[in-house]
Amino acid sequence: MLVGAVLIGIVAVGIAYGSWQWTRGTRALRERLEQAREPIAPARVDRAALDGLPEPVQRFFRTALTDGAPMIASVHVRHRGTFNMGKDTELWKPFVSDQRVIVRRPGFDWDARVAMMPLVPVHVHDAYVAGEGILRAAVYGLLPVMSMPNTRELAQGELMRWLAEAAWYPTALLPGPQVAWQPHDDRSAYATLTDGDLSLRMLFTFGDDGLIASVRSEERGRMVGDRPVPTPWEGRFWDYEERQGMRVPMEGEVAWILPDGPAPYWRGRIERITYQFAE
Repeated sequence: MLVGAVLIGIVAVGIAYGSWQWTRGTRALRERLEQAREPIAPARVDRAALDGLPEPVQRFFRTALTDGAPMIASVHVRHRGTFNMGKDTELWKPFVSDQRVIVRRPGFDWDARVAMMPLVPVHVHDAYVAGEGILRAAVYGLLPVMSMPNTRELAQGELMRWLAEAAWYPTALLPGPQVAWQPHDDRSAYATLTDGDLSLRMLFTFGDDGLIASVRSEERGRMVGDRPVPTPWEGRFWDYEERQGMRVPMEGEVAWILPDGPAPYWRGRIERITYQFAE
């Protein structure tokens, strides 16, 4: 009995230490996010600047934003949902997450807890910070199960995620130094995002309500074995609500688009979203 109690105590100390270490790493990562911030100008939405944009993009901004509203500088989001951990079969596990997003320079940190088994959380950092892609996972925040090297492919994939999720921080999609729009058809348009020496293009499709229904890339790196394979990738959004004068989606799903059809791997709902605006 004594030995068992000692072992339980050792495990408890290890779990507490892992959580402390992970929290410390999160704090350092988010300090780097803050240090990479750049000024936002103009500080308010000007609908006159929408002239010349593709028609579906103009409809989106006129629906989602209010003329004269302040520009978003940063976002804090809390999600709850499920994550598919399976490779050949679906293995959906519940997660909760805390996400910090900076609008300029583009950056984010998604800090998640995925319940692999009861009382066995995997801590995950999925992030883009000052041009660097970051993807790490550790059981209890202590035992590493994934740590991707910072390659150009990883950085580009994380920057794609930032752009796809801009439905949650829509002023970031206004045309300017970071974002340019090109027409596609009467329901969709291409957005090109540039950060440093990285540039990427994604297709935004808009619903009957004028809001973003989906965002798609034809070439996001999907890990197959030990190498990234360019694969179509899509995020879908729905259940829009008004938050601080903006229309933003409360639910979403992310999927790889494979030859035999979509393979969703993330489904989530916003539990809380708060904004800091440019001054």
